[in-house]
Amino acid sequence: MIPPIASRFVAGESPAEALDHARQLNDRNVKAILNLLGEHYDERRPADEDAEAYLRMVEDIESADAEACISVKPSQVGLDVGTEVFHENVERIADHAAERGVFVWIDMEDHDTTDATLDIYEKLAQKHEGGVGVCVQANLKRTDDDLERLADLPGKVRLVKGAYDPPAEVAYEEKSAVNAAYERQLEYMFSNFDGGIAVGSHDPEMIAYAEDLYEEYGTDFEIQMLMGVREDAQYDLAGEYEVWQYVPYGDKWLSYFYRRVMERKENLLFAVRAIVGR
Repeated sequence: MIPPIASRFVAGESPAEALDHARQLNDRNVKAILNLLGEHYDERRPADEDAEAYLRMVEDIESADAEACISVKPSQVGLDVGTEVFHENVERIADHAAERGVFVWIDMEDHDTTDATLDIYEKLAQKHEGGVGVCVQANLKRTDDDLERLADLPGKVRLVKGAYDPPAEVAYEEKSAVNAAYERQLEYMFSNFDGGIAVGSHDPEMIAYAEDLYEEYGTDFEIQMLMGVREDAQYDLAGEYEVWQYVPYGDKWLSYFYRRVMERKENLLFAVRAIVGR
């Protein structure tokens, strides 16, 4: 049994529970991004096992006819084992999903994994004509350049502020600087992308800014938020915009919370605020 504090943010331990949650979201006009919990495997066997689990989830989504997709962490499917293992597993997941009309997101993790992640995204975005997406982090100083690289590719790009804590030489540390970067990068995306923009934020100011940019440029976009965070706002926004909820599931929920808290103290404060409704 997942404790109440965790069950707010995790849909359950089984794929069936995750799909049930996705259906409930669909009833509220919100779509689901399903993420099997697991990361930082340093051996190939568990990485391959989770890749196989994603293949089965793709088939389950197709069978359920749910408005859902999957999101995969690089270190979960082999990046800590080796770049070749990661690329091999992500490609077979994306190939399997493309055959069944299921979209695949590739999450972004620590700053030193960015190149390997963007390289496989670029390959798969071209191979599958946009059936994949990738996440980039506004707090990294390199992201402005990365967005220029991604602008003309098919697929989707999710912009988040960044939940990790990279060193100062590669990242903005002040909250105001991260917010400024996020706004600057959003404006670049709305003015230079043909679509495929995912606003990954719970910040009302950033969402309002995205709405203003949409009015100015008319570029299609979607809003993405985490399960358990500002869910009333998600349902309200879904009445006017395309909204996706990031839905973790699986039996590794304890290590998931531990890692999030240890990576950055702000993550704990963020979870507490979500629980108390602030």
